[in-house]
Amino acid sequence: MPDSTLHLAVALDGLGWHPAAWRLSPAEPTAPLTARWWLDLAAEAERGTLDLLTIEDGLAVQSSRPDGPDGRTDQLRGRLDAVQIAARIAPSTRHVGLVPTTSVTHTEPFHVSTAVATLDYVSGGRAGWRPRVSATPAEARHFGRRDVPPIDLRRLDDPATARLVEELFAEAADAVEVVRRLWDSWQDDAVIRDVATGRFVDRERLHYADFTGRWFAVKGPSIVPRPPQGQPPVAALAHVPVAYAFAAAQADIVFVTPSDADHAAAIVAEVRAAETAAGRTGPPLRILADLVVLLDETPTLARRRRDRLDGLDGAEHVSDAAVFTGTPTLLADLLADWRRSGVDGFRLRPAVLPDDLTTIARALVPALRDRALFRTRYPGGTLRDLLGLARPANRFAAASPA
Repeated sequence: MPDSTLHLAVALDGLGWHPAAWRLSPAEPTAPLTARWWLDLAAEAERGTLDLLTIEDGLAVQSSRPDGPDGRTDQLRGRLDAVQIAARIAPSTRHVGLVPTTSVTHTEPFHVSTAVATLDYVSGGRAGWRPRVSATPAEARHFGRRDVPPIDLRRLDDPATARLVEELFAEAADAVEVVRRLWDSWQDDAVIRDVATGRFVDRERLHYADFTGRWFAVKGPSIVPRPPQGQPPVAALAHVPVAYAFAAAQADIVFVTPSDADHAAAIVAEVRAAETAAGRTGPPLRILADLVVLLDETPTLARRRRDRLDGLDGAEHVSDAAVFTGTPTLLADLLADWRRSGVDGFRLRPAVLPDDLTTIARALVPALRDRALFRTRYPGGTLRDLLGLARPANRFAAASPA
C-alpha cells in the first residue's frame, strides 16, 4: 500500500457515539438488538472499502459514570455480544476486517482465543481482536472473584492509582500472550488428513502453551487449529503511557486520541519510543487516530445537528477523542493534515448511526480518493494483508521435527 494512502476504520457502538443518538436516528431504538442492523452497517462499511470495523463491548450496562450505573433512562442501554455480532456479520461480507472487543480482566484467555480463531475461520481471515481492560467495580461485581476499586484516570500521578492501572495492564499483557500462544499451539501443517494411514493430525505439530503467571496458568493446546491469518491482528485503545507500552509490546494496531495535528505528532513520537523501550522486533504499530464525527452538507447544518443532540441530552457532548463537526470535505482536509503528523490512518466514530456512517462511506471516502489518500477498491486477501502485516511464523515450528 502506498505511503500516501491511509487506513480507515469505523467504530460501531449502538445507535451512535453521541449519547442522544437514538433520539435522532431513523432506526428503531431496538435496532442494535437485531442481526439486520449489524449486517446493514457492515455492508455500508464495505461499500466504502473501509479497512475494518470495530464493535464495542463491555461487562456492565452502559453508564455515564465510571463507577457504576447512573440511573439514567434517557440514553441507550443494553447491547449484544461483540464477538457473536462479528460472527454473524462474517458470512455476509467479503473484505472488511471484523474486530470485536472483549474484556481481558474477567474473561479467560482460552475462551477468547478459540472465539477469535473461530471468527477468523468463518470470515476467511478477516478477524481481529481488541482486548479491553475492565477497570470498574460494576464489572467486577458481575463475577464476584475480585474487587476493583474505582479508578480516576485523572489521578494517574497518585501512586496507588498508578499501581492499580499498571497491574491491570500487566494482567492484560499476560492474557494477550496466552491467546497468542494458543493461536500458535497448532502448526499450520498439523492437520494432515492422511486417509491411507488413518492419521488426521500430526501430534508432533501440536504444542502446549505452558503459560504460568500471576493471573493465568494455561496448558493448551487450543481446540481450534491455527487461524488462517496465523495471528489475527490485535488492537488496543491507548490514551496514556502505560497503555502505549501495552500496545507496543502486545498489539499490531493502536487507536490513539489526539486533539489536533501537533498532539497527534507528539503521540506518534511517544508510541514509537514505547516500541523502542519494549524491544519490539516485529512490524511497527499501525497508529490510527480516533475521531467522533458528526457530518452534514454544510458546517451550519452540522452544528445545528450537534446542538440539537446536545440539547436532547442536556449537556455538551465531550469524549476521550476529539469531536469533529462539519462537512465531509472539511473532514477530508483535516485527515490529510493529521496524516502528515505520522499517523497511519483513522478510526472514525459516527455520532449517529446509520447517518454518519453512510456519509463516511458515500461522501468522505470519495473526497479522500480525490486527494489520492484512499484506495478505490479492495486489493483482496486477509485483514493482515490489508494492513500491510506479513503472516507471522509459528513460534513453535522451529522446535518441531521436520
